[in-house]
Amino acid sequence: MAKALAHFTIEVAGDGYVLNIEDEDGSQLELSATPEQLDLIAEAIEEHLDTDLADLDEVKD
Repeated sequence: MAKALAHFTIEVAGDGYVLNIEDEDGSQLELSATPEQLDLIAEAIEEHLDTDLADLDEVKD
């Protein structure tokens, strides 16, 4: 079962980034990512949010 996201940060690290992700139990995960990978993450989040907002608009109509 998936745990809830409690906190996350993104920090610059050299020519890339470090993502720090903490779950509801306090467990932490540290991942390195390239700028291109962050772009893909951002695009995926935006796509899902756009879909969710479109679904909400359909329910309102």
